[in-house]
Amino acid sequence: MNIGVIGLGYVGLTLAEAFARHFNVTGYDIDPVRVAELNRHYDSNGEVSEEQLRVALGGTEEGKLVVTAEASLLRQADVFIITIPTPVDAHNIPDITMLKAACRLTGSYMRPGTMVVFESTVYPGLTEEECVPILIEASGLVYNEEFFVGYSPERVNPGDRSRPLSSIKKIISGSHKTAVDRMEFLYGRIIEAGLHKVSCIRVAEAAKVIENTQRDINIAFVNELSKIFSLLNIDTREVLEAAATKWNFAPYYPGLVGGHCIGVDPYYLAYKSQFHGYTPEMILAGRKLNDEMHLYVAGRIVKLAIQHNLDLKLSRVLVLGCTFKADCPDVRNSRVFHLVDELLSYGLSVDVYDPMADVRSVPEKYCGMLLDSIDRSYHIGVLAVAHSTFGPVMEKRREWLHTGGFTFGIQVLQGAEIEYGL
Repeated sequence: MNIGVIGLGYVGLTLAEAFARHFNVTGYDIDPVRVAELNRHYDSNGEVSEEQLRVALGGTEEGKLVVTAEASLLRQADVFIITIPTPVDAHNIPDITMLKAACRLTGSYMRPGTMVVFESTVYPGLTEEECVPILIEASGLVYNEEFFVGYSPERVNPGDRSRPLSSIKKIISGSHKTAVDRMEFLYGRIIEAGLHKVSCIRVAEAAKVIENTQRDINIAFVNELSKIFSLLNIDTREVLEAAATKWNFAPYYPGLVGGHCIGVDPYYLAYKSQFHGYTPEMILAGRKLNDEMHLYVAGRIVKLAIQHNLDLKLSRVLVLGCTFKADCPDVRNSRVFHLVDELLSYGLSVDVYDPMADVRSVPEKYCGMLLDSIDRSYHIGVLAVAHSTFGPVMEKRREWLHTGGFTFGIQVLQGAEIEYGL
């Protein structure tokens, strides 16, 4: 059996490497730079190690991974797994342009008996309403007779080494019993935590989209608590730690919510809900609060600067971290850049230090602010992303922080000395 994986980001590559231990896999990505780095045994996302890539690309008796930007190599695939990003546009409307393009590409290489599995996060109904018709048109095959469709939402947590793919239970669903049976066979080879079968694709789509929506709402709640407790001069994190001593209290912490999942997926659910005549209140309220959190943080920092008698026009700010989460190189939809813009609007001078960030993906307007090293002093230090590698940087804070200056923590780094924070 040959598996074709379309899209070699942090989801697709992780799947391709895992499946290559048991099957022949063709991993396709439209980006030739990405393909070239993977063929050099290097994953800039840091999800798959050099040794794992070396073994997968070298092949074993069980299977081998081929990484390519040549779409024609997909024609040998019996199963296609589509792991394409599903962002929103400037108006927070689902943008499935890339997903549709992947469907047209896949359809052109399908043959009778083909199985197509989607892992991209979407709203309930999208797979069958938008993707299947494209597959039918592009392939000329009969749905649920000559080809079958499955949906198994990705659950990879970027940067989390404690939860590898095999340890995360997988939801599987299909358009037909044949699809579910084949998915059970395939995913059963790589998932040790077990599979959870649901009755239909729409249920699986809904389950995935609410996982991140729930997290977004919970973070919005603690972000609001942070605002309240700041006014009351109470340490928010101490309150949360105290409350967490009760068995049924769910621990979440305030911060900036970005990335390609938590800050995006709720809009997919809201879009589908509004299409059916209901405008969600809590979901969109949580999104608004989280989307505007950088404004609050910038305001706090400016007020503290004034209290420290700092001249805003002459003060320099060092922002530590610009990725969307800790110990991850991904900067997509990072809210740190919005914070930088807001600090600049107050007249502050801002530099950004993040050796972990994938600089190729940093928006051009911020590239001039990125530092290779910290070789000057600053009046304000902002720990925006708590990379574990920032421990030594914070330990040496007296070397780069002006006397009379201060640090502000959006996130918390174990053992770091920070005066103020959320």
